[in-house]
Amino acid sequence: MAKKIGRNDPCWCGSGKKYKACHEAFDRKIEMFKNQGHKVPAHKMIKTPEQIALIKESAKVNVECLDVVADKICVGMSTEDINRIINEVCEKHGAIPAPLNYEGFPKSVCTSINDAVCHGIPSEDEILQDGDIINVDCSTILNGYFSDSSRMFMLGNVSDENKKLVETVKECVELGLKEVKPWGFLGDMGQVINDHAKAAGYSVVREIGGHGVGIEFHEDPWVSYVTRRGTDMLMAPGMMFTIEPMVNMGAPDVFVDSENDWTVYTEDGSMSAQWEIQVLVTEDGHEVISW
Repeated sequence: MAKKIGRNDPCWCGSGKKYKACHEAFDRKIEMFKNQGHKVPAHKMIKTPEQIALIKESAKVNVECLDVVADKICVGMSTEDINRIINEVCEKHGAIPAPLNYEGFPKSVCTSINDAVCHGIPSEDEILQDGDIINVDCSTILNGYFSDSSRMFMLGNVSDENKKLVETVKECVELGLKEVKPWGFLGDMGQVINDHAKAAGYSVVREIGGHGVGIEFHEDPWVSYVTRRGTDMLMAPGMMFTIEPMVNMGAPDVFVDSENDWTVYTEDGSMSAQWEIQVLVTEDGHEVISW
């Protein structure tokens, strides 16, 4: 936790209010959980109302990007066509695609097809085929604030087993979201997601998870979906993170493409699906920021 401040000092959150009238009770509650041995959020993980408002503006662009993709995606288009859509929507709003040049990533969006788990790189040569399932993962920067979400799309005549995978992963996200509430734990969400995926005969990727987002592209906390109820970090009002389980039809093992050093695939070649939403923990529950 942050160093002690006086009750009549300005609050650490920047609200301009005295600490005793702002976050003193909040900090005491956090300290209680910490003393019980729980992992608790640092002050920097708590978004202010002003930051939340600006992050929501970024999220409006992110949602529009995926809405336009949803309207235009079809068999026969290339994944580079999707990349162009993202660039066009961002340019219209004066926004920046967060993936572009992030740690060397060469494109503005991730397009992961079939057995690609995540971080697929758009290409003119990659043409969407009848029966494909694809995750389009979009992240936007507007006025320095970040948003992040992804959707699955099913193209043409998708097999029943692949439809079930895509639908089950969406159910995982919806069930996990119900567990997002103040003074619960990230593990509450993780267990519900993992249990639902396993009950359907699937496995959850262990090495890749969700993350805090808003002020930066990737912030603390790291969010796992193989955790247990009552464990992992305490959820407190003002925290913001992604729920984005990656679920495989086969085993959970994955590998990174040695040629591009980005795209993650299932080790056994089985299909993989992911949905991602950006969530704010509120005083009485949660709010979905981007989807």
